[in-house]
Amino acid sequence: MDAAVHELLRGKLCALGVAVRDGVLAGRLGKTGGELAAVAGRGGGDTIYAVDKFGEGAVKDWFRKNWPADMPVQVVMEGLEGELCFPEGVAAGATQWKCIIDPIDGTRGLMYDKRPAWALAGIAPQRGEETSLSQIVAAAMTEIPVSKQWRADQFSATGDGGVVGTAFDLVRGTQESIAPAPSQAKDFRHGFASLVKFFPEGRTLTSQIEERVWDQLGGVGASASPEVFDDQYLSTGGQFHELIAGRDRMVGDLRPLVFRALDMESSLACHPYDACAWLVLERAGVVFEHPLGGFPEAPLDTESGVAWVAYANEDLAALMRPVLQKTLREFLP
Repeated sequence: MDAAVHELLRGKLCALGVAVRDGVLAGRLGKTGGELAAVAGRGGGDTIYAVDKFGEGAVKDWFRKNWPADMPVQVVMEGLEGELCFPEGVAAGATQWKCIIDPIDGTRGLMYDKRPAWALAGIAPQRGEETSLSQIVAAAMTEIPVSKQWRADQFSATGDGGVVGTAFDLVRGTQESIAPAPSQAKDFRHGFASLVKFFPEGRTLTSQIEERVWDQLGGVGASASPEVFDDQYLSTGGQFHELIAGRDRMVGDLRPLVFRALDMESSLACHPYDACAWLVLERAGVVFEHPLGGFPEAPLDTESGVAWVAYANEDLAALMRPVLQKTLREFLP
């Protein structure tokens, strides 16, 4: 019974992702990057831009029209004022499920038409404030493409099954199945592997940690031509996709740890809504964990920081994990 319910939830989250994608694509038509990048407010520890409103509106509209009345749900996402539950009028304490959503993960790249964003959603049994990332039973991540892009991917999973992948042809209106294909490389040579340093805050310390790790793994400057490549995809969902698609071998986000070490108050970190599709990674065979070991647990809220690292396979994890953890203990006492 649980597996059937989880599969139903997975399908709902996929439909939600498509609705958000289409709502954002329709909303941005005819608008400039400057218009989409207008600051609309703050919420959930992040800046809310004009383009974000298209995603938020699509979420609310979809839930009103499509969520089963016999499965009351609380929706958690940035920018909300008060509780948001469906059917409308139901109190959070009376809901069965908690669904955490990032309608547009990668807003900054999308609003300037630089790189796709992702609509992310994960759902867990309602346990009030005790509901956490590890309790998510179904998740979906749906690509929101840039204007020149004809294909948009979607990956979803439940804890009971495998990954379901779909490639949507947005020109022809067709779709086909695609399979996750994480890298099976045994080392990091001639591949992409990165630690997050999107913004100036904490960048110097993160770069020092990263350089020390690579020096221990292979020797920085050992080759005239660098053998490990860096990519800063300003979207956690986008980074997850690079791992699932076999383009990245490792991605790590140390920002909560770095900010704490620097005694820096910053909201520019990964939050639970950014990492809510972790289940898709795990079911695809990617190793997802806290940089210091264990699962990167966090409540399903909009404020908590989530430090994580993901390796494309177990061999890469075994190679880098001890070096990274040793380095973190040295730099982040």
